[in-house]
Amino acid sequence: MSSHHIVRDDQEPALIIANGASCSQELMGQLLEWSPRIIALDSAIDRVAALGIKVDVVLGDFDRDFNPHRYLEQQYPLEIIHAPNQEKTDLEKAFDYLIEKGHKAVNVIWATGKRADHTLTNLTSIVRYRDQLKIVVLDDHSKIFLLPNKFDKWYTSNTTLSLIPVGKVSGITTHNLLYVLTNETLELGYRTGTSNQVLADGIVTIEHQSGNLLLMECWD
Repeated sequence: MSSHHIVRDDQEPALIIANGASCSQELMGQLLEWSPRIIALDSAIDRVAALGIKVDVVLGDFDRDFNPHRYLEQQYPLEIIHAPNQEKTDLEKAFDYLIEKGHKAVNVIWATGKRADHTLTNLTSIVRYRDQLKIVVLDDHSKIFLLPNKFDKWYTSNTTLSLIPVGKVSGITTHNLLYVLTNETLELGYRTGTSNQVLADGIVTIEHQSGNLLLMECWD
């Protein structure tokens, strides 16, 4: 598989390839085609290179005697970003890099599955960047993103939607979902809104007054 990149006015999201479970070639191909900048985390670059994917940046702390320069010929031109800060994950460092480069949005793949601690950290780190970068995490079963205080989107009936609070989220009200929430509170570890369903074809509205609320669009 190769890429590069059909971009319209640099409006499309960048793409980060993390090191969780792989996604389908179909999903990856769709995202590669339209991404203006593709970043592979150092822990994933061997798997990425084995698929024949051309990336623009390899980024990470380069631990375990990792030598990124051996990819220069295969991936040329390639930007190598050494980010040794141990206070952040490599995924968060990739978000920082994109913000510095002026990107407004990014899709992330290979960020779920495999180690559960990595999956949980990758998903909850979205919250830290809510005012700087629109982040969407995708895999073959879901699309996950942070909701604004009022969210409206058209869905087909029976679409599965899960509301995942990061911490406590208050004042949640929904319309056109099977399990209705009216000015209610969700809190991670106590009450979440998993496996709700769209009642009828049309607009779903989800509002919340405070806190950070993730929406997971799910399919099997």
